Amino acid sequence: MPFAETFLPEFEQEMAATRKALERIPNDKLDWKAHEKSNTIGWVANHLAEIPGWVDGTLTQNSWDVNPDGPTPYQPPKLGSIEEILALFDANVSSAAERIAKTDDAEYAKTWRLISNDEIYIEMPKSGVLRTWVLNHTIHHRGHLCVYLRLNDLPVPGMYGPSADEAG
Repeated sequence: MPFAETFLPEFEQEMAATRKALERIPNDKLDWKAHEKSNTIGWVANHLAEIPGWVDGTLTQNSWDVNPDGPTPYQPPKLGSIEEILALFDANVSSAAERIAKTDDAEYAKTWRLISNDEIYIEMPKSGVLRTWVLNHTIHHRGHLCVYLRLNDLPVPGMYGPSADEAG
């Protein structure tokens, strides 16, 4: 079975669960932090919106230099409303799903590198990048977001069944 056929259903399920968590964020909580060393809810939400956007570059290029000589280094999104964040998330998920579906298995087997200042930070097959740095990374930050929702007494959506806020 092709990689895309096995990966895409899981990707779509996890992105739908992530969207449910993002939808729970009120605009007036985007600057809230759990601790001075923590990122804000807005940072986490922006990061969750950007992660599926990495799929296209991963599958169409063999490396990404986030801090190249000359051009401006990579800048993550800093959107100021949940509506903007959801729009970016939806666009990135849609684009990612299309790219995943039309990429052949030979491409998934190719090595991909994340580079910064000529130092290789990540080097692995593209299929591993999607599994680790897109899917698992999303689940990791979604967990942060759900804790932040709970700490703000906001209802946490169920991911794999009902949550305590949705239990009958």
